[in-house]
Amino acid sequence: MIKRKYRIAYLIYSFVETCITFLSFLIAYLLRKQLPSPYFGRLFPFSDYIGLLIVVILLWNLLFALIRANRAGIARDPLEVVKEVALTVLTGSVLISAAIFILKYDFISRPFILIFVLVNFIFLCGFRLYAKAGVSQFRNLLNGELNVLIVGTNEKAAKIAKVLEEAKEWGYKLKGIVSESPAKPLEGNLKQYPLIELDQLAEVLKNHVVDEVIFVVPKEALARLEEIFLVCEEEGIKTRVMLSFFPHVTSKVYLEALHDLPLLTFTTTPQNEYLLFIKNAFDVLLSAFLLAVLAPFLVLVAVLIKLTSRGPVVFKQIRCGLGGRKFVLYKFRSMSHDAEQRRRQLEHLNEMSGPVFKLSHDPRCTPLGRFLRKFSIDEFPQLLNILKGDMSFVGPRPPIPEEVEKYERWQRRRLRMKPGLTCLWQVSGRNEIDFADWMKMDLQYIDSWSLLLDLKIFLKTIPIALLGRGAR
Repeated sequence: MIKRKYRIAYLIYSFVETCITFLSFLIAYLLRKQLPSPYFGRLFPFSDYIGLLIVVILLWNLLFALIRANRAGIARDPLEVVKEVALTVLTGSVLISAAIFILKYDFISRPFILIFVLVNFIFLCGFRLYAKAGVSQFRNLLNGELNVLIVGTNEKAAKIAKVLEEAKEWGYKLKGIVSESPAKPLEGNLKQYPLIELDQLAEVLKNHVVDEVIFVVPKEALARLEEIFLVCEEEGIKTRVMLSFFPHVTSKVYLEALHDLPLLTFTTTPQNEYLLFIKNAFDVLLSAFLLAVLAPFLVLVAVLIKLTSRGPVVFKQIRCGLGGRKFVLYKFRSMSHDAEQRRRQLEHLNEMSGPVFKLSHDPRCTPLGRFLRKFSIDEFPQLLNILKGDMSFVGPRPPIPEEVEKYERWQRRRLRMKPGLTCLWQVSGRNEIDFADWMKMDLQYIDSWSLLLDLKIFLKTIPIALLGRGAR
């Protein structure tokens, strides 16, 4: 509920900051126009700068989004505000200046860039510092002040009280604590709030302004509170219930509707259909593009494999995909044609714990295969798996069914994300990480998944593959 208000405020911030950046750009151009040409060079028409303006606005918004992604709210401390603006403006200006130098866009005035950076920094800091002191002005746009009561006196009620106290700037006011049990005293941080007996709640709701009531009580107490729910409904008061019925469940909980049937949903995997659609669309488009661009190189690799060793060019293996669905994974063959038969002889040399079999210097690899593995070229045919929808660019690596059968129950959750060409394990040490930590990293990826995280992993993978730090 607080996050929704933050998102709205964030959109307003972004819109205002975009306008400020545009205004800073225009003012910088006008100031630069006043400088004498003999000393500062020729200034081209503003129309020549429109492309740069669009790039600046997009880049500034991207940088602000990346910085804010690591924080749950809007920066409050003045020093933090200045640091955030300085980091954005300086990083953006360095990137823009580097691009101008590399692309040799000599028509863009360097003094103009310097003036823009200074003006934009001053204006953005001014707006941020003003907004920091005036967040409460958003209240009228976000339903104004909200008076809240908490029904419950346990530890979870104290946590909710603390969260509401920290959210005062968004209009939340905790007006009192309702004891679900007679004569139960308040403890901890709840002592500072008025105590309301349960039998007095109906009268309080009638005579005082209360916008929301949050029930934080054991499940056995809910049946006794049916009358209170009815009173809140008749008063038109929003009612919330904290779900503490399953104390060990870490799933995200939300309410969905199947037509007109409400369903309480628990999930531990990403459920944002819009972001997942973007991820899947990116996979299909990029894999199709890379297959087309790399086609001559892939043909060359296939010919070399065929000329240097016996066996098929492409190695096919059954792997487990999303939800355990089986699919055929493609790789350039990097081992001898009898590699599967020789595996039993080498199992005592396995360097990985758990059900996974890995050797740093596998004697079954061909000379060309070792090169392909070193630079991860053997993985290129999996672009076809991505194009088919069996895999993604980023996600847990697809296991073989025999490994999945030996998984512990908590490890099976990694199957609930589409497998990927690269993952956190790939960019964090690979063979140097044991199996249990590998599984934990995959679950960490699922729990914290975002498009930004995918982008970070994808970008980290590129230098690892180019420098030959791939699988051995």
